[in-house]
Amino acid sequence: MLTYQKLSERILCATIAKLMGTQSGESWREENRRNIEGKTKQLFQTLDDFVTQPQDRGIEANSSAVESATILIVDDTPNNLQVLFSYLETQGYKVLLAEDGESALKIAQSQAPDLVLLDVLMPDMDGFETCRQLKAKTSTREIPIIFLTALSESVNKVQGFKLGGVDYITKPIEQEEVLARIQTHLNLQQMRRTLAAQNRELQQALDFEALVRRITDKIRDSLDESHSLQTATQELVAVLHLSSCQIEFYDSQQRTATIAYEYTTTLPQCQGEIRQIEEFPELYQQLLQKNPLQLVETIPQFNPSGIQVNRLACPIFDNSGIIGNLWGLKPPEQVFSPLEIRLMQQVASQCAIAIRQARLYQASNQQVEELAKLNQLKDDFLKTISHELKAPMSSIQLATQTMEKLLVNQKNPGNSPTFKRVIQIFQESCQRQKQLVDDLLTLCYVDAKAKTIQSEVINLNFWLTDLTHLYLQRTQDQQQQLILNLAPEELQISADPTILERIVRELLDNACKYTPTGEIIAVQTKANQSSISLCIINTGVEISPEQQELIFNQFYRIPNNDPWKYGGTGLGLTLVKKLAEMLEVSIDVKSENKQTTFCVTFPHRDI
Repeated sequence: MLTYQKLSERILCATIAKLMGTQSGESWREENRRNIEGKTKQLFQTLDDFVTQPQDRGIEANSSAVESATILIVDDTPNNLQVLFSYLETQGYKVLLAEDGESALKIAQSQAPDLVLLDVLMPDMDGFETCRQLKAKTSTREIPIIFLTALSESVNKVQGFKLGGVDYITKPIEQEEVLARIQTHLNLQQMRRTLAAQNRELQQALDFEALVRRITDKIRDSLDESHSLQTATQELVAVLHLSSCQIEFYDSQQRTATIAYEYTTTLPQCQGEIRQIEEFPELYQQLLQKNPLQLVETIPQFNPSGIQVNRLACPIFDNSGIIGNLWGLKPPEQVFSPLEIRLMQQVASQCAIAIRQARLYQASNQQVEELAKLNQLKDDFLKTISHELKAPMSSIQLATQTMEKLLVNQKNPGNSPTFKRVIQIFQESCQRQKQLVDDLLTLCYVDAKAKTIQSEVINLNFWLTDLTHLYLQRTQDQQQQLILNLAPEELQISADPTILERIVRELLDNACKYTPTGEIIAVQTKANQSSISLCIINTGVEISPEQQELIFNQFYRIPNNDPWKYGGTGLGLTLVKKLAEMLEVSIDVKSENKQTTFCVTFPHRDI
């Protein structure tokens, strides 16, 4: 590249004056000037008709950019270089010089000029070959090239236009013509760039609109939250060329934010990472107010540490509240445009719809499943209660028939063992029938909250001793061992004795029903500073964790664990739970290592 100082040393001022001062040059310039003025006016009139008013304003606004453009002059004649160099610099252009095609290619590649004035006839590599190589490279393909030539053959001009030249200037050079052509093609280049930028923005807007429509369609067609949100992150990475896209959710108290979904192309994975909101108060204060936020920050979770990214966060929220944030990550030098921010906000809104829609669908499915289970339990209960009510009636009916025969066939039936057995059947069946009716009535009372609590002070250990005595014979008959493990100190509680007895009896009945032969049933009391506990423990049987969650449900019965075939309605533990709630005490179950424990816990109260 030649500098002005080097160029001056190699050129004689007399030669320049002679070239510019000849009579033939003067007449040629005058005629050519008039032709150029006419063509230039015609060209600008055509541009005015073609270009819309907003574009005209854009060109006018960019006039300073055109005037400060960089011009590369390529000519092997130093005289021509100096003349153009001096004139264009006085017009406000930055001028680069090259004496041959090889130098021109290197300068164009490194300096990226806005326009090239290229001499056609040069040694080694002529202007046509230089033009061809400039147009062959992506970085220099769009630079306008104006050929400088003293030739008038049309074949040369056609060749130059085919190679990508935009205009010709014929030597000897008219300065005003050169300036007019340069300004015209720089304006055209600027308009092309403006139009290309507008086209890119329009295409980007169309792509963004298509993305939102695509995400909306996929969300509408899918009720799977995971699939919808993963789709949104992948689509955003593809369209916005993100390094990563993340969706984080707040916990119920909005104290933490967890990255639940992520799609990344170049950055380390962060899915599952948890952020403490209190550690980033300024950041999350704005996000929790539903405002988008763009910032450059270092991500400590990334490895290697110290990686910086430009992050855009758009809150995900709807009328029910804020759910989380949609994060887009780019390299720190890339800024999200207003159009990209609007797109992220629209996608965040669609994500909120997808989340609520999927969760409502999941909740409705759970409700349907629970309703189906409840209906099944209800059907099973109706079958069971029908059988349970029918069984004692059948026994009473059979006993009645037997008694009638005894009264007819025997003179003193009261002394007959059969008569005594019939009386026992009557008593047991009536007791069973009464128990079933009491269970149903108690459940109705409890559900209606119609039962009145009549609390009394109860000495728990003494009260339990009397109650459990009633079960000694039953456990002996079933070859079970009943143990009292009572606290050494006196324990006094305030409770309704009728309701408490019903709870304990139900728990003891269950223990007797489900404890295998040779195992232990223990009644235990203990106290600490805050509560008093009454526990019924039986060994040799274990309730699975799944069944532990269900045993207090209405109508539920533990399957295949009734060795004594007592049957049941599935109401016992439901009543225990509801009665415990009436007494304002808690009841819990723990079952492991072939041992099951039901504990009723009474809080310490002033008595």
